[in-house]
Amino acid sequence: MPDRVIHRLEVRVYYEDTDAGGIVYHASYLRFAERARTEFLRSLGMDHAKLLADYGGFFVVTRIEIDFRRPGLLDDILEVETGIASTTKARLSMLQTIRRDHDVLAEMQVTLAFLSRKHRPLRLPNLEAPTAPQ
Repeated sequence: MPDRVIHRLEVRVYYEDTDAGGIVYHASYLRFAERARTEFLRSLGMDHAKLLADYGGFFVVTRIEIDFRRPGLLDDILEVETGIASTTKARLSMLQTIRRDHDVLAEMQVTLAFLSRKHRPLRLPNLEAPTAPQ
């Protein structure tokens, strides 16, 4: 696996992502991070349909730890940075950082398990670096 492959995804904060005060609702960060993880895997040639079809498995989140640093606001353009921290035979640990410009809004460590259709652990497929720069 390549060292510290980083993927970046830009997201805009919509009204539906905020609370009554126009501040990003805490659960919205989870949606932003999920989209970024999905696009990161897609950039590695591992979209969800391919994982299920070719490897008979799918990822499930088993743990998320989030540190909220600053609030995101309505209409902000945020960048979600995703990278692989470590892997085991059937688990993938990812670090994700959500920024507005240079300000860190949230940092999270996410652990994913790769499971079979019968919900049993499966060996992770080989995750290769994307061929084009992100």
